[in-house]
Amino acid sequence: MTRAVTIPPHVPFLDQVAARWMAEVGDDPQRTGLGLILLPSRRAARALTEAFLRRSDGRALLLPRIAAIGALDEAGLALSGLEALDLPPPVEPLRRLTTLTWLILQVGHAFGDVRTVDQAWPLAEALAALMDEAEWAECDLAERLPAAAEGDFAEHWQRTLEFLSIVTDVWPAWLAEQGVMNPVARQVALLHGQARRWRADPLPADERVWAVGFADAMPSTAAMLGAVLDMPAGRLVLPWVDLSLDDAVWSALPDGHPQAGTARLLADLGQDRAALGVWDDSPGGGAPECPAGRGGMLGRALLPAAALGAWLHDPAPVDLIGLSILRAADQQEEAAAIALVLRQAIAVPGRRAALVTPDRGLAGRVAVELARWGVVADDSAGEPLGATPQAAFLRLVVRAVTAGLSPVALLSLLKHPQAACGLSPGACRASARLLERVLLRGPAPRPGIGGLRDALARGRDDPHGALADRPDAPEDLAGFLDRVERALAPLQACVDGGPMPVADMLAGLVEAAEALAGTEDRTGADRLWSGEEGNALGQHLAGLIAFCNILPPQRADVLDGLLAASMAGLVVRSRRALRGRNEAAVHPRIFIWGLMEARLQAVEQVVLGGLVETAWPPATDPGPWMSRPMRARAGLPSPERAIGQAAHDFVACACAAPQVVLSVPGRREGAPAVPARWLVRLEAFLSGRGQSVPAHPALSWLSRLDRPVGAPRPVAPPRPCPPVAWRPRALAVTEIETWMRDPYAIYARRVLGLRRLPDLEEAADAADYGTIVHDALDRWFAMGPEVWAGDPEDGLRRLFLMRLADARLRPALAAWWAPRLARIAGWVAREEAARRADGPPELVRTEQKGRVVLKGFAGGDFTLQGRADRVDLDRQGRLALFDYKTGTLPRRRSVIAGWSSQLVLEAAMMERGGFGPELTGRAGELIYWRLTGGYEPGEALPVASGEELADLVAACWLNLRGLIATYDEVEQPYLSHPYPDEGPRFADYAQLARVAEWSAARDEGGA
Repeated sequence: MTRAVTIPPHVPFLDQVAARWMAEVGDDPQRTGLGLILLPSRRAARALTEAFLRRSDGRALLLPRIAAIGALDEAGLALSGLEALDLPPPVEPLRRLTTLTWLILQVGHAFGDVRTVDQAWPLAEALAALMDEAEWAECDLAERLPAAAEGDFAEHWQRTLEFLSIVTDVWPAWLAEQGVMNPVARQVALLHGQARRWRADPLPADERVWAVGFADAMPSTAAMLGAVLDMPAGRLVLPWVDLSLDDAVWSALPDGHPQAGTARLLADLGQDRAALGVWDDSPGGGAPECPAGRGGMLGRALLPAAALGAWLHDPAPVDLIGLSILRAADQQEEAAAIALVLRQAIAVPGRRAALVTPDRGLAGRVAVELARWGVVADDSAGEPLGATPQAAFLRLVVRAVTAGLSPVALLSLLKHPQAACGLSPGACRASARLLERVLLRGPAPRPGIGGLRDALARGRDDPHGALADRPDAPEDLAGFLDRVERALAPLQACVDGGPMPVADMLAGLVEAAEALAGTEDRTGADRLWSGEEGNALGQHLAGLIAFCNILPPQRADVLDGLLAASMAGLVVRSRRALRGRNEAAVHPRIFIWGLMEARLQAVEQVVLGGLVETAWPPATDPGPWMSRPMRARAGLPSPERAIGQAAHDFVACACAAPQVVLSVPGRREGAPAVPARWLVRLEAFLSGRGQSVPAHPALSWLSRLDRPVGAPRPVAPPRPCPPVAWRPRALAVTEIETWMRDPYAIYARRVLGLRRLPDLEEAADAADYGTIVHDALDRWFAMGPEVWAGDPEDGLRRLFLMRLADARLRPALAAWWAPRLARIAGWVAREEAARRADGPPELVRTEQKGRVVLKGFAGGDFTLQGRADRVDLDRQGRLALFDYKTGTLPRRRSVIAGWSSQLVLEAAMMERGGFGPELTGRAGELIYWRLTGGYEPGEALPVASGEELADLVAACWLNLRGLIATYDEVEQPYLSHPYPDEGPRFADYAQLARVAEWSAARDEGGA
């Protein structure tokens, strides 16, 4: 019997193992159960069970013991023996990380400026990973580290090694004192103990022991596999060993080669590659087989650099049947195309299809795209614990409190599905929407709950009314704020109390989160900690609270970073696509696998997704504790071993199905992506033979997926024609310009009653700047002659600064505007002094309201309203109208043509007594004051005077009457942007009018 065998890549591996195991006992269902099969992982063990069931074709049979070496612990005492009871228990992962974090914080100055827990935790995780790696490699760091940075290494690495030497001394002593072991050290001890036991007491000759599916092994695993080979009925079954490689090439394979791990394993076991048996017959049972030449073709394409000359030995074309490539523009297009491939695959009865990718973001996108077709994929890799709804909710609680209940942070929390505040979730969200509209849109309130109450006391109106909250009814805002304050009080006390123990802050967070999550009929604890995700998160938090008591006091603003760092890399075995569905919703023939789950599996169609550098293969990061040369001196495995394992997975998965699609996005995370090195090598290999991997048609399917039937039909501009009775009968002078440039905006605002919501945390802008200038000038001119009795410039500057302080702007903006306002004060004082050189005006009125009723229209009287910034009446009885602009002035051409008519219409209103009897008469001049506070702080720009002004006012009034008469005709629509060259600078309703759609067609000569 050949003790070590290999199975070619085109043969379904686990089905072959099951077939051979059963064939050796004549397919006897009872004798099949005698023996033991070892595999690398639990997933492979489950897959082998399924292979036995396929082989039995429904017959009852006894399965052999199937054990995963990766799960060797007390649960497998039948395998690991009583030695497991003699070993100390493994240290809890969170306890280890908190202790390492504490150690790092003690010497944080050695690593830059590490002072907080959230900064030290990732370093602790990297240090734990380094210790695990050294223990798997059975590398004695205490012995190897002193020489790791000798010579011309930077001083930084010398200090790092000093800390690591402390850890190699202190950490073992701490483990011994606590009576625990590092988890990997315990696993290594169990493996060596099992190997010793089998060598001392081998299993009987009639009890088979097979080690199956190992492509690489650390020394402890290799020792156990060697013990298997030494047993009378022991056998080693290896996946794809490339027997075609020259011995010289085989003995010098680089770590990044797909066969490098297998070569190391065979060398450790003392096995000759040439003596391996080959199982290449069909296993039967309906197992899928890929074309026999695909594995050899990929092996030739991925030859190491020293052997690339072999490409020239046989330049004949190779078989590419069943292989195709998908080149998407970005990750989203890649996900949508992959979903189409999988959806098309299951249209064939009995066909199974799988996406294999290490990119969890791509896996999530594909799962979402599959849901479009009602397909729920079996995503066995689970999802990150930090991405679960409960974990996101906890972090939102922290962010809201530490950000002082800023609008974005508070609404993100209150609109989360877990938030309820003792109400129903719908009522909580309705209350949050009401809070948003009334208090949080526009300038942000003062931080904290007190700022929200102050804003509520100022009595802002709800611009949209209760209709926006139906069918849910919001709670009174004062009561709702009380609920929020009570719920957040435990964590708010941590924020207000300064540095405090991390465990106390975490306990306060849990208490606040449970209070926020509670509903009318369910407690917050029941909602947060139930289900797979909640249970995993609850256990994680319980561990953090239990073990963080050794950490120094911290401020509350480290909590968010601590939660993110502590959950990084943790996976919960839940499936996002199943949320809200029962288990039966999972499609039985669609799978999404990570690389670990995909090993040794076989289906009818496979998509290898995310084939770009840094994803598949992964980035080779040596970590923060040791550089590459230092790792080599210490005897640690090179980071490229991960590349070799990823390459082996690539070849194995590319041979795991008859139909294989290689998928590579052009961009990833917004940046150009570099295709995986194996794709580049494969393309170079094929191009020398005049071949290329054929493109999969999924992208062409995708381009037609959402395309309407027939030729594109550009949307027509809106033409609303409301009844005349609904049309506005009163407008402000500032709205007349809008009526001319964008009538649709008048329709949306005055007929439909729509108002643009201000932005959240709306920053002060030019409008706020203009308000400050207008208010200060209004107060200054209202003071009358007493202004000129003292220092007018100083008085105006004081008013500007007083008004700036009242606006409560953020300090940086106030500091930016203060000198500009001071320069404006100087310019206004000088300009006004020059105007008063011949004597002060008889009358000065600022912010003067006016109103004129126009009669004689089919729709009834029309009222024109306005507010003049300033009106002067001089001693000769001449009137002058002023308008202050802190931004861009209207062009004089637009004023003369009637497009910018505000100041001219105010002059027309003045002629008709619209501003009262004392300000009735013909305007002598119209003047714009441009007040920017810049290099030229101000500028006076007269528009017109004399007869030109009289003619302009008459023409503008006539145009207004014509405009009113036009819109009193029911056939006249309120068009959007009817004059593209004279469109508005700011269009609040452009999206509602779909301007971007029909204007593009108009620009291209369409409708």
